[in-house]
Amino acid sequence: MTELDAHRAATGTGDRSRPRAVLPALCTTQITSWGIVYYAFPVLNPAITADTGWPTGATTAAFSAALLISAFAGIRVGRIIDHRGPRTVMTAGSVLGAASLLIIAAAPNLPMFFAGWLLAGLAMAATFYQPAFTALTRWWAPDHVRALTIVTLAGGLASTVFAPLTAMLANHMSWRMSYAVLAAILAAVTVPAHAFALKAPWPAAPPQAPHTGDSAITVSRSRPFWMLAAALTLSAFTVYAVVVALVPLLLERGYTTSQAAWALGLGGAGQTLGRTLYAILARHTGVTARTTTLIALGGVTTAALAFTPGPYILLVALSVAAGMVRGNLTLLQATATTDRWGTTHYGYLSGLLAAPATTASALAPFAGAALAAPLGGYPHLFGALTFISILAALTALRAAPHPPKP
Repeated sequence: MTELDAHRAATGTGDRSRPRAVLPALCTTQITSWGIVYYAFPVLNPAITADTGWPTGATTAAFSAALLISAFAGIRVGRIIDHRGPRTVMTAGSVLGAASLLIIAAAPNLPMFFAGWLLAGLAMAATFYQPAFTALTRWWAPDHVRALTIVTLAGGLASTVFAPLTAMLANHMSWRMSYAVLAAILAAVTVPAHAFALKAPWPAAPPQAPHTGDSAITVSRSRPFWMLAAALTLSAFTVYAVVVALVPLLLERGYTTSQAAWALGLGGAGQTLGRTLYAILARHTGVTARTTTLIALGGVTTAALAFTPGPYILLVALSVAAGMVRGNLTLLQATATTDRWGTTHYGYLSGLLAAPATTASALAPFAGAALAAPLGGYPHLFGALTFISILAALTALRAAPHPPKP
């Protein structure tokens, strides 16, 4: 691909149907939304529990509930965007996200804290990767992989930017004020970006390709679809448990909150680095081999974190390596539907495929926090997550798509 081709893919100038502002806007809003609504929590949670006396399991359960709401709401969001486009949904999600964080910041008790996170879950469904992927897949087809790669490269910086920023805020103010400041940043950046950059006409859905002629219902009931969903679900459980448990793992090993936050943040930089390699991997592997390999590599990095007590620089390197795998897994899921069944029903099928994986990612923080003590600490938890990754890789082997129809 030439530099001119890359510029056109990034800006939309190679095709008049591709609105110029969409890709830079979504890059910015993915960094901000993920960084504030998702990655700020594992940094602030120790301060939340210390200040309020609420159990860690309870606060983590509220965060998990948000992800669970996001999983189920995402299916409906996908259908809406398939038919109407992303502007209204993503703008409303940005407003709701800022409001939910203000509720969380002001929560006087656990029920109100939970209520704020449930609203945040709806905001996640409307603003995180899935709606952005649906928008880019329609506007950028058939070169959507380039656009998806660019937006996930940017999104990978979310923890790199906002984990250290959140730690800095927490060092100078209360967790409540930190969330209030982050809510203001979220509203200022994402509401106008979604409202003004996503107003281009929504293209009609492309016709179903001949070799992917099954209906959305037929595909969603097929064995390859559900085996793939199972593999991605098990993998998501381990990936997100590792993300949220990385900070307490390092704290348990004697490192400071700032050191732990930097390790988490640099793992986000690893995501960005890893995503630059996805196109090469896609060119040289089939969908089943690619899926199995990436999930297995997730298990390898999890095992390394389980068995490596230090030094700190080595743990940071392992966090970066885990981030590289995590970044590729994001693109793997983003392209799983189009690689196998085309783009016509992308919003619905990808939402359905993502729902159990998002549910697993919702349960992972709570399950990880709940299991760490009975298992004997966070290193043992990471060992158990390694076993789940192995099971996920074996399941992926059974998710080979059916051969094309004649």
